[in-house]
Amino acid sequence: MNNLTDRELHGGCACGAFRFTARGTPSRVSLCHCMTCRKHLAAPFGAFAIYQADQVTLSSAPTIMFKSSGDGRRYSCAACGSPVYDRYDGQDEVELMFGSFDDTSIFTPTYELWVKRRENWLPPLQHAPHLYDADRPATAPREAPNEGSESL
Repeated sequence: MNNLTDRELHGGCACGAFRFTARGTPSRVSLCHCMTCRKHLAAPFGAFAIYQADQVTLSSAPTIMFKSSGDGRRYSCAACGSPVYDRYDGQDEVELMFGSFDDTSIFTPTYELWVKRRENWLPPLQHAPHLYDADRPATAPREAPNEGSESL
């Protein structure tokens, strides 16, 4: 896929009740191996495209909110229970799960979090130059996807 600057991407939950539109290029694209992501998603890791809030339009369909930490909020469709996005207090970002996009092959992660909890059968991503044992430091590089890459 070429430059996503003007592109609109769509996605939603499994039943179709909750939908979203993401415009442009995400700020960051990541994998997270923390236990909260693993438990919430019932998966060995979470995969996220992180957008500025003003780039994302969320439908008005009801969601269920799970307070996953002091500042973390995870939202799922109220009808089918599919996790669709995360928000953190004090941050103007929306974390959209790869699996909630209509085209799930668009993104390539640029970093991994909580690699100390990565499954021993799962090798590090060769194309993800930044690995963090735990949370990504606030002073970490922006790690935006490369413009014009085939997959972001």
